[in-house]
Amino acid sequence: MCTSQLHGAFGESTSLAFNPIWRIIITTGSTNLFSRLVAMIGATAILFRRWGVNNDTPATGSNPDIPQAKPQGIPTLKMPTAKGWEPGHVPTAAPGLTVNAFATDLIHPRWIHVLPNNDVLVAEALQETGPVKTAFDYAMVSTMKRAAAIGVSANRITLFRDSNGDGVGDIRNVFLDKQRQPFGMASLGDKFYVGNTDGIVVFPYEEGATRITGEGRKLVDFKPGGHWTRSLLPNSDGTKLYAGVGSMTNIADKGMQEEEGRAAIYELDLESGNSRVFASGLRNPVGMAWEPTTQTLWTVVNERDGLGDEVPPDYLTSVQEGGFYGWPYCYWGKTVDDRVPQDAAMVATAIRPDYALGGHTASLGLCWMPAGTLSGFDEDGMVIGQHGSWNRSTLSGYRVVFVPFHDGKPSGPPRDILSDFLAPDEKYSYGRPVGVTIGPDNCLLVADDVGNVIWRVSGAS
Repeated sequence: MCTSQLHGAFGESTSLAFNPIWRIIITTGSTNLFSRLVAMIGATAILFRRWGVNNDTPATGSNPDIPQAKPQGIPTLKMPTAKGWEPGHVPTAAPGLTVNAFATDLIHPRWIHVLPNNDVLVAEALQETGPVKTAFDYAMVSTMKRAAAIGVSANRITLFRDSNGDGVGDIRNVFLDKQRQPFGMASLGDKFYVGNTDGIVVFPYEEGATRITGEGRKLVDFKPGGHWTRSLLPNSDGTKLYAGVGSMTNIADKGMQEEEGRAAIYELDLESGNSRVFASGLRNPVGMAWEPTTQTLWTVVNERDGLGDEVPPDYLTSVQEGGFYGWPYCYWGKTVDDRVPQDAAMVATAIRPDYALGGHTASLGLCWMPAGTLSGFDEDGMVIGQHGSWNRSTLSGYRVVFVPFHDGKPSGPPRDILSDFLAPDEKYSYGRPVGVTIGPDNCLLVADDVGNVIWRVSGAS
């Protein structure tokens, strides 16, 4: 059995095993087999798309029912084609809410940051095409292009200003460009921080400015590649900055040395400039948020592939300083992944996450939403942007959900805020939600990287 990894394109890394006959074709390296192989993979994808319906109970909540792992020789592959939104077609909002396009005509918008003056910044970045060395690489890149998940990255941050208060960003400027896959953003006083895939950069910033012109200074270096997103979150007093850095591979396929410094949340002390791993064993921690009553850091994590539709679930968890959350040795506490060379001492320390979000939902976006921000959502809680699966018999995610909190912990099932990003027959995705944040005037802003739009959800209690 041979395994090829293609990482970071779908919000989680792809681990695709293929049978010996494919291996023979691919290792020939003959370019005249490209079309034949592409046709084979296309036919196989259609076959996979028709494979049954998942009958497992969704693994969600604080005490999920997680099925037994079933390592897949050939994994389920079910990737909808990126279609985008027709004029007048928008996601379905929960009862009592309205949704409109705040900004359009973007290039793969992934993350959102609201400046102190209510200007809205959008990071536009995309997984870039790596070297194509084999026919199989060619086939996979073609599939990812069809899903609008790979291509030329805009590598910029765009500013939108709603000058007349109508819920649409009518003033638009390039705020910062020529970055390296920018993602996370933070503004603290006269400084603006960017989480590029290769590190954190700081720029001089003046409130109200519509463009940054000063030179940036690198504060921390990260290894690029693999899971490429680098989210940022400051603490309440602006003295520290936290950054999410995902793994290089699915289950440390290239060895733990390749994963050094990854699958972790970093803490950067802004006064001293020192950085350290704050928590580890988090395969791909993307969105981060503070629970305000306890001042606890929370994150959403994309778990590993190749063990089944609901195994293991992606999750929402509080983050303990120095905590280890299992990857790659185990999942959901101390459930061992037999595919990985084991470290019993590390497994013994693994912390069980707080709340399961279902298998392969690709939960990326995260923000705290106070009670009453939106009509019908009368509890405090977390909003989560679920980018959506590509590797299940029945697709999951493709929605924005709310998880209520009580006494600093999740307290109920997830509820939809936005849905219907996916066609009913699962052949097409109109959009895929990523970053979420609270915007001006009690609205929720949602980045949609397939629809190339920022959605604005409103309707206050």
